[in-house]
Amino acid sequence: MEATGTDEVDKLKTKFISAWNNMKYSWVLKTKTYFSRNSPVLLLGKCYHFKYEDEDKTLPAGSGCTIEDHVIAGNVEEFRKDFISRIWLTYREEFPQIEGSALTTDCGWGCTLRTGQMLLAQGLILHFLGRAWTWPDALNIENSDSESWTSHTVKKFTASFEASLSGERELKTPKISLKETIGKYSDDHEMRNEIYHRKIISWFGDSPLALFGLHQLIEYGKKSGKKAGDWYGPAVVAHILRKAVEEARHPDLQGITIYVAQDCTVYNCDVIDKQSASMTSDNADDKAVIILVPVRLGGERTNTDYLEFVKSILSLEYCVGIIGGKPKQSYYFAGFQDDSLIYMDPHYCQSFVDVSIKDFPLETFHCPSPKKMAFRKMDPSCTIGFYCRNVQDFERASEEITKNQIVIKAAIINIHVQDFMWT
Repeated sequence: MEATGTDEVDKLKTKFISAWNNMKYSWVLKTKTYFSRNSPVLLLGKCYHFKYEDEDKTLPAGSGCTIEDHVIAGNVEEFRKDFISRIWLTYREEFPQIEGSALTTDCGWGCTLRTGQMLLAQGLILHFLGRAWTWPDALNIENSDSESWTSHTVKKFTASFEASLSGERELKTPKISLKETIGKYSDDHEMRNEIYHRKIISWFGDSPLALFGLHQLIEYGKKSGKKAGDWYGPAVVAHILRKAVEEARHPDLQGITIYVAQDCTVYNCDVIDKQSASMTSDNADDKAVIILVPVRLGGERTNTDYLEFVKSILSLEYCVGIIGGKPKQSYYFAGFQDDSLIYMDPHYCQSFVDVSIKDFPLETFHCPSPKKMAFRKMDPSCTIGFYCRNVQDFERASEEITKNQIVIKAAIINIHVQDFMWT
């Protein structure tokens, strides 16, 4: 009887903490992110310069954009559409209970898993849709980054706590049907893109059956000594993602693999061997590869000498982002302007969406506005991600990354060569 009573107390405690976190991360202070018109903005290999928004011409020499083939002169709306099209994965509440725990939310502990999901989602977008793809409905997303402490937030806390005690769950109803969405597209290519867009998001659903959902990632994390409710570091998440992709049995995912660098070193021969493994007995095409490199950019604090290195990485067309953040608070870094990093924040609690429904709503999987953070605030521990479609693509990326490293390390004495190597 005593043990049973203790279990009930633990369950009640877990539910109260979950309800409190649900309320805490549903409160978003009214903030706006400002961008300078005098400096270029880099977003996952694409360069925007708002100073020339009204001018239909290429940027002048010395504008700061380092990727000439990917420069988009001006047009704030194009940048917004590009950013919003990236898949945003945040804390969720009221999802199916995680096996072996009483948790039905990841508020307060799952942020690194979420940023890892975002990086993998970007790799899958490149794989199936390409870097030029943008979501046609991106600019229709309302900017919800303005919620303040109101009676609605208090009511949400009360309802969340009551629901957690009773075990009830209220699901959102879809806003836009798949039939209505598909009907807007003019050709088969656009329709195919939207189908893959939905399919990719569904793989990250918060249910035990979703291939890269939180439930599955936690199962793979158990081998690293992690369990639901623990905090996960960027390096551990890299290995969890590798395992998740390896174990995925979906036919669409047989042409992609993940390589995790050991001791901050990417061995070209190992990557090529991994890519060259035949997908099936009758198909020996190269596999695409997502390369994850866990690194540490300093000691207790990030060494600011690494700023140019991080900028050069985020400027590459092969980059799929960085799992990083501030101490104990993970963000998905996708770009920069000047000395500030551009990121998507998973620390926002949203309601569970059942992605098994054919026409599940897409709005909550796309971030309405970017955030910026000074590079000096970045935690030194992070994981950098790259995507290469085939062996030739990898060889070009390897050459370009190595060249950038040599230039940066020659200019900055404090960056040690052994910190991050391609060999």
